[in-house]
Amino acid sequence: MNEFAIEHIPESKYCFAENKNTVTLRLRISKYDNPEKIEVIYGGKYEYASARYTADMKRNHEDRLFAYYTATLCLKDVRLVYVFAITENGKTYFFSEDGLTEHYDYTLNYYNCFQLAYVNEIDIMKQVNWLQTATFYQIFVERFNIGNKNKDMSYVNMKWGELPEPKSFAGGDIKGITDKLEYIKNLGINALYLTPVFSSVSNHKYDISDYYEIDKNFGDKKDLKELIEKSHALGIKVVLDAVFNHCSEKLSQFQDVLKNGKNSEYYDWFIITKDSPLEYECFASCKYMPKFNTSNSEVCAFLIDIATYWIKEFDIDGWRLDVSDEVSHDFWRQFRKAVKKAKPDCVLIGENWHDANAYLRGDQYDSIMNYAFTKACLDFYAFGYFTPKQFAEKLNELLMRNSNAANGMLLNLLDSHDTHRFITQTKDNDKFLSALALLYVFVGVPCIYYGTEIALQGYHDPDSRRTFDWEKADKNTSLMRLIKHMCGLKSGGELSGASISVKENGGIIEVKRDKYKLVINGNGFVVKYSPVNESFSNKYKNGMLGGWGFVLEKI
Repeated sequence: MNEFAIEHIPESKYCFAENKNTVTLRLRISKYDNPEKIEVIYGGKYEYASARYTADMKRNHEDRLFAYYTATLCLKDVRLVYVFAITENGKTYFFSEDGLTEHYDYTLNYYNCFQLAYVNEIDIMKQVNWLQTATFYQIFVERFNIGNKNKDMSYVNMKWGELPEPKSFAGGDIKGITDKLEYIKNLGINALYLTPVFSSVSNHKYDISDYYEIDKNFGDKKDLKELIEKSHALGIKVVLDAVFNHCSEKLSQFQDVLKNGKNSEYYDWFIITKDSPLEYECFASCKYMPKFNTSNSEVCAFLIDIATYWIKEFDIDGWRLDVSDEVSHDFWRQFRKAVKKAKPDCVLIGENWHDANAYLRGDQYDSIMNYAFTKACLDFYAFGYFTPKQFAEKLNELLMRNSNAANGMLLNLLDSHDTHRFITQTKDNDKFLSALALLYVFVGVPCIYYGTEIALQGYHDPDSRRTFDWEKADKNTSLMRLIKHMCGLKSGGELSGASISVKENGGIIEVKRDKYKLVINGNGFVVKYSPVNESFSNKYKNGMLGGWGFVLEKI
């Protein structure tokens, strides 16, 4: 065997508790090695020398280089110790903290076995239960719908339907979302993620000048409360955007720094690198968005108070955390404790574009925006960089980045306000439908960007932030029907389990999830589709979903 490829790390994505008495173990080996069997030999920490149990490990996932074997153990003694036994060509080898060896001395196990010394309940990553049946709908508030027709519209500088520029204002507001809640509900959506709604001079509101006020162009607190209450009445959760990495230069505390320099009581709230002239760290290279110093306890208290205020006073259901990977781990640990105390099922979704395992261990976020999934889909469906085999391998690699609990809460998306529209990049409606089907079948929480259901086009920001075309919203297209049907499966709990298999054979990809199977061919088209709902099947059988040849089989 390729000993260099073998890896196991206790208390990591390779070893994690599902609950107080259940632990999942993973062992990585070279995908080119095919041992007859791999077993885990486990027991209680203090009886292991004399009392051991054996469980078979299954080869569940393969990526480009590695194969992953998995076993889930039900424990009587939560002081777990274990080694792996690998049988190849009739000979058994052992893998422990000493690496791969031909022999293992169980009487001296306390020196070199793997261990999960004790399963402490507080360390187990908890599921946010409502995420298991959720489909998110992301709304760029300024471009969705104008609800208040009587407000001061003097700030609006583009007509609805025109292509936006970086500083365009179209007039969308919070009441506009409230007015369309029935439409959103009829799509099958049961969770909203809104881009920032707080006071700001920009159209996107990621430069916030007052975190305790709703931007006047969007409405007021009464409008937000009405939106949340009516959403909740329809069974729709509402998640707001927390911009805590940086703020607007117009924030009163930063203005005090500009005025008083080192004499300002808020001087250490920001990361000042030079006093005269004043220089400071900021978001990207945007000097109008100074960066908070979250190593400062006063800043942490200020931001945490903002988060808990909107939970306690408005009953929001979560925070999407902007530029979250540039904020300190220590802050997010404090933040999580305060938020979960205020509302235990309030979800925390980080904006991390890269591998975020360090944040997804139960002490910081619940989830991230899964842009790695986005990129994998682009590489297969839009760019043609991946063969079916490579695409299946990449999806398996992503699944092995995190624990089952974390995977089940990742916000999977094809596009957002920060990317090109996916359909614009694929330039193919059938591939777009196939990718959407995968979005729902893959483990995690599907999130569609407003306008997806009407095939709204758009290149990169600001073009990806076009106004919604409401004349197309009542069209009974194959795209609209697919989204409604998949939302129904998701909300009904049909696609909520952690178990998934992604395999490629002969240019065909098979994704098996719970009781369903999605089959995608080498051109990126789904080749089988058979809805469980009989009335749906009868109505849309024989290609009436748009001729895209897609069957979702119940297995």
